[in-house]
Amino acid sequence: MSQASSFAEALHAAGPAPDHAEKLNLYGRFAGAWSFDAKRFAEDGKVLTGRGEIHFGWVLEGRAIQDVWILPARDAGPSPSLGNWTFYGTTLRVYDPGLDAWHIIWSDPRTQYYSRQLGRAEGDNIVQQGADDTGSTVRWSFTDITDDAFRWIGERSHDNGASWRMEVEFLARRSAQR
Repeated sequence: MSQASSFAEALHAAGPAPDHAEKLNLYGRFAGAWSFDAKRFAEDGKVLTGRGEIHFGWVLEGRAIQDVWILPARDAGPSPSLGNWTFYGTTLRVYDPGLDAWHIIWSDPRTQYYSRQLGRAEGDNIVQQGADDTGSTVRWSFTDITDDAFRWIGERSHDNGASWRMEVEFLARRSAQR
């Protein structure tokens, strides 16, 4: 067995751990491949746009969800409408039954952007809040969730959550390949 396949086999899980399956499906329902239309709202009013892809999967004995977010999508070709806004990063989402919340750890080695948050269901939405490596308060939310689509927004606060500015919006749809 190659090192790559041995690593993938140890990391991947077929589904949620049975002891917390219901709670784990908060993010587990996203397992599979997605594409998204992206908008970034710069402070100067400029809007950058592009098409990306996301891949969610069960990992670590089904006790976590890991995803990979890629912009531009690998099949998008040159994407001048994105400017320098690109990423190829991963999120590890681990459910903590003691907190009844999710530890969210985002890392993007391409851009050296990192964020740690706590995520919880808020009604029909999922809201993650924490800080990034600049010390800014960030809030990332999944809204308008259906089996085959969701809206993801990224917001930033420079006043500890008293006010928020939307920086990004992704409209995601499930890819045909599951």
